[in-house]
Amino acid sequence: MNARYAKAAVAAAILSAGLVSAHAGDEANYPNQPIRIVVPFTPGGTSDILARGIGQPLSEMLGQPVVIDNRAGGGANIGAAHVAKSAPDGYTLLMISTVHAINASLYGKLTYDPAHDFTPIALIAETSQVLVVDPAVPVTSVADLIAYAAARPGALDYATPGSGSQPHLSAVMFSHMTGVSMTHVPYRGAVEAMTALLGGHVQLTFATAPSAVPLVHSAQLRALAVTTPARIAALPEVPTMIEAGVRDYVVAGWNGLAGPAGMPAPIIDKLNAAVGRIVATPAMREFLLGQGTEPRTTTPQEFGAYIGVEIDKWAKVVKESGARID
Repeated sequence: MNARYAKAAVAAAILSAGLVSAHAGDEANYPNQPIRIVVPFTPGGTSDILARGIGQPLSEMLGQPVVIDNRAGGGANIGAAHVAKSAPDGYTLLMISTVHAINASLYGKLTYDPAHDFTPIALIAETSQVLVVDPAVPVTSVADLIAYAAARPGALDYATPGSGSQPHLSAVMFSHMTGVSMTHVPYRGAVEAMTALLGGHVQLTFATAPSAVPLVHSAQLRALAVTTPARIAALPEVPTMIEAGVRDYVVAGWNGLAGPAGMPAPIIDKLNAAVGRIVATPAMREFLLGQGTEPRTTTPQEFGAYIGVEIDKWAKVVKESGARID
């Protein structure tokens, strides 16, 4: 284990330690009331799709309703802050994603600590982004796009769910690595950004696969590349960014479940085991693969280490991009 992962593992141990315990009887009877999964984004985006996809089978497995609670705003910080301040009893959870790791360095001031105010529970899936363009743009490959943009500096507008979001940083990386000059047009959320692209107000975006796949299949958008190291099952004909000629370009997103810091170990383990069993079912695997995501499961400790590594990784990208929100 290298120093970076060792550091992350130590942080994970702190994250998952039960600093506040529920009564033993409450732990044994968990859950005995509805569970809320807070999605810190508007309905229709990747986190919302995955939360709703896992919510029903989780409800059936645990024998209690699982309610999806969309608390959008503040670049996902409103929902995250709400969960961080909630009781660590297992009844308020967070659909955590790559944005959580980005926000740790993107924002100068937060009302919560992204690294220490949460209990990692389980990774659910890793997600590719897809570089998609309006079919009206006369390009069919990444090489075409680079040539088109080179001949028209600044003429291409790209939509994102907001400054400092993963799609924004992905686009910044693409510009830095290819020399393409594009204009950033931030929107309130992923749905709004996609609506702008479909309406012809912008020419392209880096969209998470669950949002992009159905629109590519229906020919409403044209996919030029995926950002993961390997092609995705939902778009097997679309090359990776590396295959498309952008050397070393890899961006992978992720989603999982977390709760407030201090959740009791028995509740953490029960939720982790339930998520693991659900993700392993053929029906859920088919759902996740169909969304353009790759099913992934971990122990709570492994997920905590994963989050720590992601926080460190995105801190470097944020610094290189110059993005900062105070």
